[in-house]
Amino acid sequence: MTRRDACPPPVAVVGGGLAGIAAALALTEAGLPVTVYEARPRLGGATHSFDRGGLVADNGQHVFLRCCTAYRGLLDRLGVSGRVRLQDRFDVRVLTPGGRRGRLRRGRLPGPLHLLPALTAYGLLSPADRLRAVRGALALRGLDPADPRLDGIGLGAWLAEHGQGRAARDALWDLFAVAALNIGADEAALGPAAMVFTTALLGRAGAADIGVPAVPLGELHGTAALAAIERRGGRVRLSAKVQAVGPGPWIVVDGARIAASAVVLATPHQQAARLVPAGAAPGRDRWRGLGASPIVNVHVVYDRPVTTLPFAAAVGSPVQWIFDKTVAGGVTGGQYLAVSVSAARRWIEVPTSEMRESFVPELVRLLPAARRAAVRDFFVTRERRATFRQSPGSGALRPGAATRWPGLYLAGAWTDTGWPDTMEGAVRSGLEAARLARRHLEQAAAGEVPGAAEGWPA
Repeated sequence: MTRRDACPPPVAVVGGGLAGIAAALALTEAGLPVTVYEARPRLGGATHSFDRGGLVADNGQHVFLRCCTAYRGLLDRLGVSGRVRLQDRFDVRVLTPGGRRGRLRRGRLPGPLHLLPALTAYGLLSPADRLRAVRGALALRGLDPADPRLDGIGLGAWLAEHGQGRAARDALWDLFAVAALNIGADEAALGPAAMVFTTALLGRAGAADIGVPAVPLGELHGTAALAAIERRGGRVRLSAKVQAVGPGPWIVVDGARIAASAVVLATPHQQAARLVPAGAAPGRDRWRGLGASPIVNVHVVYDRPVTTLPFAAAVGSPVQWIFDKTVAGGVTGGQYLAVSVSAARRWIEVPTSEMRESFVPELVRLLPAARRAAVRDFFVTRERRATFRQSPGSGALRPGAATRWPGLYLAGAWTDTGWPDTMEGAVRSGLEAARLARRHLEQAAAGEVPGAAEGWPA
């Protein structure tokens, strides 16, 4: 029997985060044998949950928008669309420590007019700043996020040039830019920021409607993905660390060399730079220039309810976003809030005791009912490398899915997806890598890929 007549080895998907999950599902749905290798004892990557004395906590708060069509499609394929809550209409309450409140709620007009009434009535800005914000929004909508020149321009400088002062920056632009890009406006690149604003807030009327998980992330992504991949005939190997990738193609897992018909490398960029051979990606050393930006989540369990809001944003406070996790966390007789702090370099090394001294009083200032509540539990989760740093010049460092080696493909939200480093970007990257891997295998089966039947050239 010749090699071409033999049953081909499975496609190896290295990494079980959202990118790897999306790639594995797409390949198994195409009828291809797939094995997922994940170094951790679970799937889900940066989106996971853990048990804390009966409380189920997520490592961090993750949200999606109605415009995140690839991620929502993944939820459909996992059979968990009913385990998230998606707003009927974009609506965000904005809190301040002084008691003033704002609200941003889209109207019934078609985009981009749907948010103009919200901006003109936004009580946290002066009338003059509201008018300037409308002008800034219209100017931002005129940008092309795909224009490579925007990658070299800072968002903060662009906002200043378009009349957006500190008040508007703090109460409006940073509110969404920091959450979406995990970097402050003064440090962010204009390109990904323009993509966020033009696609979500200034695009179709419903594009920015916010979705949140109604169950722990480990259930939404990890266990559901494991069941879905295996149900379609794929295999998942947990606690299996891939140590090398080579021509053939093959991978080395825990010291053992394993043949593969193709490899989808769906790992963080730091790990990918170590695994990808220089011959496959001569620019791999540049990927380290993407850096990392941290996110910190502060978890507070009260002995009674302190807010009726499912989530809220905050300005003028170290608190950025507050989410009610009571039901998802399995808390009864009290309320469990998670505070999400993006661009968290200031907090990433601060001891938990000091963070408690800062955040518990801040929550009282934002949520007056918390004065009468006792804190049952307080803990902090930290993701030091939550995203890459989406600063000017970072877009030029993001590689495409294909490498110079046929059969080796890259996936991850750090690759060039056209989206910022988000769950949507991760899923899109996995789908693109799967598409290329499938095309490669079809061409190899037809004898159209030079050397494919005998493996990659050395």
